[in-house]
Formats: sequence, C-alpha cells, structure tokens
Amino acid sequence: MSQVTHAEAHLQRGPWPFVTLRHETRGGQMLDWRARDHRKGLFRHRRALAGVRAPVWQTAFYNWIMGLVFVIGASLFMAGSAMALFPKIVAGLPAWTTNVTFFIGSIPFTTAAYLQLFQAANADQTAATAGTRVKLFGWSPESPGWLSAITQFIGTVAFNFNTFDAINTPKGWAAQDLVIWVPGMIGSVLFLVSAYLAYIEVGHAHFSRPRRELGWWIAAINLIGCIAFMIASTIAYVPRHGISDVVMDISNANLWLGAFCFALAAALSMREARHAGNNAAV
Repeated sequence: MSQVTHAEAHLQRGPWPFVTLRHETRGGQMLDWRARDHRKGLFRHRRALAGVRAPVWQTAFYNWIMGLVFVIGASLFMAGSAMALFPKIVAGLPAWTTNVTFFIGSIPFTTAAYLQLFQAANADQTAATAGTRVKLFGWSPESPGWLSAITQFIGTVAFNFNTFDAINTPKGWAAQDLVIWVPGMIGSVLFLVSAYLAYIEVGHAHFSRPRRELGWWIAAINLIGCIAFMIASTIAYVPRHGISDVVMDISNANLWLGAFCFALAAALSMREARHAGNNAAV
C-alpha cells in the first residue's frame, strides 16, 4: 500500500487483497486517494497540498506520449490484421509484408508497456527524491497497477517473439505451434491478466458496473480487447492436418477487434492526460 504522508486515513477498500480507494484528510481537507490516479499522477491537487512537484513520469505529457505510443502499436496491429483478412490489400508486395507489419507494431507496444511499468514502479516518488530512488522495474506485488504493468510488459515481449518468428514461418505444424502459437498464447494470457488487474484497480471491486469515469471505460475497453486477443490466439493453433482459412479469418478478425479496442483505450488515455493537465493545480 502506498504511504500517506501527513494525512489521516479514514476508510479504505478495494478488491481483495488490494486497497485501491482510501478516504483521508490532508491539510484539513477531505480527499479520495485512488490507486490508478495516484500511479498516473492525476491527483495534482494532492501534490499542491503537499508542496511537492510531480516527477516527469507523472506529468500529463508523459501520460499523453505513452498513450500515443500505444496507439501507434495498436494501429499497426489493425493494419496487419486487415492485410491478413483482405490479401488484395498487399497484392504485389512481398509475402512477408503482413507479418513484418505485426512485428513492427509489437515494438511500440513493448515500449509503451515499459513506460507504464516504469511509471508504476516509481509511483510513490517525487521530483525531489526521484534522482536517488528511481527504479527500473520495481517490486510492488501489493499494487494491482504494478502487477498489471509488469504482466503486460512481459506479454508484449512474448508478442515480440511471436511476431518475429512469424516473419519466416517454419515448416511443419509442430514447429509453427512451438515458435509462433505458444508465445502468442503466453502473451494473450498475460494481457488478459493485466487487463483484469487494471479493471479491478479502477473499479475498486472484482466486478463493477459502468460508471461516469473515463478511467473505468479505458480499463473496460482494454479488457474487451484482451478477450478478443485471447480468442484470436487460442483458435490460431495449427493442428496436424493444418488450419482452415475460415478459422484463420476468425482469428484475424478478433485480432483486429482487439487492436481496435487497444487503440481506442489508448486514445482515451491521451484525452484523459490532456484533461488532467489542463485542470492541474501544479
């Protein structure tokens, strides 16, 4: 649990075993501490009351750039899925064009995922202490935000292998499953775990109804995208007799849907960052 400096905590709750919401008094003023907003630096007024300046990784610009990099990666995955669904798009181009598009898209995914992990690892730092206490990966298993970030980052690395190995697809169903399907499944499972952790972090419960909070919709849309990715990866398994074109089309359609959800959620996070920046107290 994050430390509360010069504040009196009155009530705390969250999805067991995590604490994601806390009501507290700071400087004679009642405030709500929310784990996600704290991690992303969206509570500017709290820093103003504490008299400290936000570190760069909790600024509106950092959150906006992180969202933009996610949008780029997701857009490339959408493009690759569209190429696979409609081969005429890449007619006349080398056969590896589609798979290279996926691989290039996986790089911004990993980059943005690390930016998010770095932010989560240093969520409790301030500009004054960042120089001596900065953490590259951190270790905060009590934080659903950090757990979400680390699982997503490892998942993106798995997709790096998955998409790179697909550029020169090996012969034989067993080899294809080993070097392409297995990393893809690992990445999809980790994405789904990450998305659920982000969802319960912002909803303060293992299941929550839609609410009028942009952060909730970002997490929910991202979760839908991860479910679509899970479906796409699962049915992409290559059996001994080969995989049918219909199954591959369904897989690629779900891949496109998942990437679309990721792009939409990332775009909304960019809007959230700008809104928070415009209304910042510091």
